[in-house]
Amino acid sequence: MKTEIRANWSHAVLVCKKCQKRAKASFGPEETPSLAKALKRRLPGGKGRKARLGVIEVPCLDICPKNGVVLIDTRHPDSWRIVREDADIDRLAEELST
Repeated sequence: MKTEIRANWSHAVLVCKKCQKRAKASFGPEETPSLAKALKRRLPGGKGRKARLGVIEVPCLDICPKNGVVLIDTRHPDSWRIVREDADIDRLAEELST
């Protein structure tokens, strides 16, 4: 039985699922209700574990900002972001992919 599975991820982006639900916001021009889905559509490099980076929804990060979603880039775990519904998702995806 395998004990390790390889992925092509250079890093992961953690998105708070509870914040997405509470914000009731739409992200991007196509009005996607989920920040995680909007980022997955814009990030280059494939799907699943074959992608260049992973976007993972986590249950709750205990920040719960009003009208925002908490996001963590695993390359910088000491710096969490709050993404507002009017944020430029294309620019955010570009920052996360570099």
